[in-house]
Amino acid sequence: MKRALARAVALAFAVGPFAALADTITVVTSFPKELTAAYKKAFEAKYPGDKLEILNKNTAAGIAYVREQPAGSRPEIFWASAPDAFEVLSSSKLLAKIGPGNPAIPAKVGNYPVNDPEGFYRGQALAGYGLMWNTRYLKANNLPEPKEWADLVKPVYFGHLAISSPSRSGTTHLTVETILQGEGWNKGWEQMTAICGNSAAITERSFGVPDGVSNGQFGIGLVIDFFGLAAKNSGMPVEFVYPSVTAIVPANIALVDGAKSPEGGKRFIEFTLSEEGQTLLLDKKISRLPVLPSIYAKAPAGYPNPFGGTIQAKVNFNSNLSESRYYVVLAMFDQMITFRHKELVAATKAILEAEKRLGGRKSPALDEARKLVLTPVVDEKQAADPKLLALFKAKKTDAEASKAKAKVEEEWAAKVKANYAKAMELASGAK
Repeated sequence: MKRALARAVALAFAVGPFAALADTITVVTSFPKELTAAYKKAFEAKYPGDKLEILNKNTAAGIAYVREQPAGSRPEIFWASAPDAFEVLSSSKLLAKIGPGNPAIPAKVGNYPVNDPEGFYRGQALAGYGLMWNTRYLKANNLPEPKEWADLVKPVYFGHLAISSPSRSGTTHLTVETILQGEGWNKGWEQMTAICGNSAAITERSFGVPDGVSNGQFGIGLVIDFFGLAAKNSGMPVEFVYPSVTAIVPANIALVDGAKSPEGGKRFIEFTLSEEGQTLLLDKKISRLPVLPSIYAKAPAGYPNPFGGTIQAKVNFNSNLSESRYYVVLAMFDQMITFRHKELVAATKAILEAEKRLGGRKSPALDEARKLVLTPVVDEKQAADPKLLALFKAKKTDAEASKAKAKVEEEWAAKVKANYAKAMELASGAK
């Protein structure tokens, strides 16, 4: 009996440090399994008493999940590429302050703060947005390599593109918002609508675009950089380019306020920002940009380095602006593009056929058709209306706001449907 007690005491002392740190840490993230699996394995090896539970959700669904959980039952970590998503959670008082983090990490990348100035979230990696294409597909279809977003509106790319919906993908929302900020509201929406009119599909998840490009289902996709870089570095027949109208912004990590195990959450955050955690980003299946500059010395030749001047990003991304109109942009994209994709493609096809038929001759009917298709359903002034913004930010539990929002979306939908139908009619009859 004494021997058994002694062994039990000895065992308790042997595992004591880890037992004291034992927690189940729930992570809500939009990141692919290649990344989350690598971090889970490395973190649990370092802290054997901890268990990492991964809840994979797109960014919008992840925000909704955190908002819906009662205090004391919330997940520990929110981890995603969209800085405006963290502003949404922060403004809803759903994040806990975690301080400045690793002092070796620069305060800014370009002019953009790496960490939240108020201490509610930290930059864990960096991300840019660009174009990924299948080299074999382009060669087989005799298509030129695109370099800029504007290239994708050209007739030659009709039916060869893919993009996901921003309401289902935080990274796609950032791509859309980057274009809106880089080109201006009206021109940005014109460009985005024209690109989507040329697209073969609007995928349900962001993963569908790089997967479809890699396997040759699509020729070109609009993606966050690590999708393109990971596919290329893993040996797929793809290339990736940053357009000049892009932004480099942090992919963030935050501690959720009201979590079950906040100390465990803090441990995981610190691990992701350590040299070990940052080095994991260089794995060819992950291919993300570290926020710790020293890690780039370990990177393979040609690896993009935002601290070394190899990425020229013209857009000084405004996350506050993006956050303020977040839900309006999502709803506009869905009503103009996602839910009316077939009609948009049909109208685009009719316009392209008319252009070819007319051979460059001017046509008022064709001009009107283009205007009907490309003009956003909400102009910049309307999109900044505080009443409209508040309506779309309201919680689902607000029945009155939900009813009013649904009415606005129905009006948008009816207008878009009528515009696309009229555009087809005008383009088909253009002389």
